[in-house]
Amino acid sequence: MSSRPRLGGMALGNGVLVHSPRHWVCAVRDEYGELRVVSGRKPLFASGANSPLIRNLARVGEALAVLPVVARAMPSADLPHRSGRMLAAFAAGLTAARLVKGWGLTSARTELILAALSVAPLALAVRRSKVASYHGAEHVAIGSWEHGEPRGRVHERCGSHLVAPLLATNAVGNVIAERLARSHTQLAVGRALAAIVSVGASMELLAWTLRNPERPLARLLAKPGSWLQRALLTAEPSLAELEVAEVARDECLRLEAEHTELATR
Repeated sequence: MSSRPRLGGMALGNGVLVHSPRHWVCAVRDEYGELRVVSGRKPLFASGANSPLIRNLARVGEALAVLPVVARAMPSADLPHRSGRMLAAFAAGLTAARLVKGWGLTSARTELILAALSVAPLALAVRRSKVASYHGAEHVAIGSWEHGEPRGRVHERCGSHLVAPLLATNAVGNVIAERLARSHTQLAVGRALAAIVSVGASMELLAWTLRNPERPLARLLAKPGSWLQRALLTAEPSLAELEVAEVARDECLRLEAEHTELATR
């Protein structure tokens, strides 16, 4: 398994986006039920990065940079920023956050509530939606290929495993920034640094849990993400939805194999 390309992905409202080290593939079912596929090369920001923090942030940048490319190549793709349901959930979270900031609570309590508000509306918007079904299809397709046997809709590398450590470290960083800052500018810079460090630290923590799955601490750290997947973020996919995910996966693997073959000639 170590020699295989590592696959990642994102569920859409009508399909799946799968990416490998060098390529991305988007497969969707259009309004007529036809399966459509587009693909391309990924921008490689993380190539050659030695620092774990820089490498992790660059990988996030690679994944985000693909989205506008997919939007242009596949106008029918129901990407998250095009979903009215997701945008409404995001707006609800922002509105609630503004209200919480006016309550006059301690910094620590405010940060904990804001952390919950940043996730809860979006998670509830995904629940029982087509995004949840395609998220489940993505996990089944990729996990079954990775492990060489049928797998369920909970995946050990899902980004949901980053939620708890990301929110916790970011909240702590924001409290520290608020206590140390002497101006609004310093506070803004401190919060930005806290966000950057929390992303890198959370990704490193996830990498550690994946390397040490049998350790009690690793199993404990995996529980929040696994619960989120089961309860809110995924649903059992239909055969048609699973077909879309498998097509995206197989095309991504084909492109990677083709690249490797050309590179070794």
